[in-house]
Amino acid sequence: MENSTAFIFIAEDDMEGQRLDSLLSDLIPEISRNRIQRLIEEGKVSLNGVIILKKNTRVFEGDKIEAMISPLEEPSPEPEDLPLDVVYEDKDIIIINKEKGMVVHPGPGNYKGTLVNALLYHYKDQLSTVNGIQRPGIVHRLDKDTSGLLVCAKNNDAHEFLNKEFAARRVKKVYETICLDNFKEDRGVISEGIKRDDKSRLKMTVSPEGREAVTEYEVLKRFLKYTYLKATLITGRTHQIRVHMAYIKHPVLGDQLYGPKKDSVNVKGQVLHSKILGFIHPATGEYLEVDSSLPDEFLKVLKKLENIFPT
Repeated sequence: MENSTAFIFIAEDDMEGQRLDSLLSDLIPEISRNRIQRLIEEGKVSLNGVIILKKNTRVFEGDKIEAMISPLEEPSPEPEDLPLDVVYEDKDIIIINKEKGMVVHPGPGNYKGTLVNALLYHYKDQLSTVNGIQRPGIVHRLDKDTSGLLVCAKNNDAHEFLNKEFAARRVKKVYETICLDNFKEDRGVISEGIKRDDKSRLKMTVSPEGREAVTEYEVLKRFLKYTYLKATLITGRTHQIRVHMAYIKHPVLGDQLYGPKKDSVNVKGQVLHSKILGFIHPATGEYLEVDSSLPDEFLKVLKKLENIFPT
């Protein structure tokens, strides 16, 4: 399996007791659950260094899960000369302000034009290999139509350190968004578990059976029918802000997966920006925080709302 792609995860406390196949299906959504189960049966999944052959094996907090995927299943990503907005860089990490519309790593239907393709062009072999050839340097992800900050690792030590910081919820992640309708309260906390939707693998849903998910929010400005919001992620689930906002009947503007297909502002893709990212630097041990500017499209939407709903 030396030429396989390795997907490595450290189980968090809220993953305690989950089935291995179910958990991996959530962690690697681009691979079907049936394929995950076959990988386990083929001996390509290990738990704390021990190969696991039973798909219903239970996972516990702190377990190291490693799934090996044959590179023949997906083409290797190729370097592409794509622009990157690098807001911070040193010998260990790169912090990028990702543009809306860019997929983070290759997958079915998106093998070109991704952040990984750009990283391979600009940094070549100066990227961590923890997640194999498909995701060099990739520590965490943003949805395709979510813009903003994410950190990439240049070496495996930095990558492993950051993995642990994310798993331990020691990373500050603050987003800004615009949601439908007016919030009654200025602040709030949404604490509802999230799992993959049983009817659609593209969607996540709130469920008492889901993994713990906590989102704090604060109203920044109201526009009668819309609300400009700051959202802080305490956990980091797939589509978390989008799912939580839809759950409380305030879907993110432009989010056609969880909200209405049309709106009066007529934007394409969710208006959601990863604005602040803060964490302990893996080499220096000092706290590092980066604050990014809102993209032009986001600012244009705010301006439009101000004109339609003046305060």
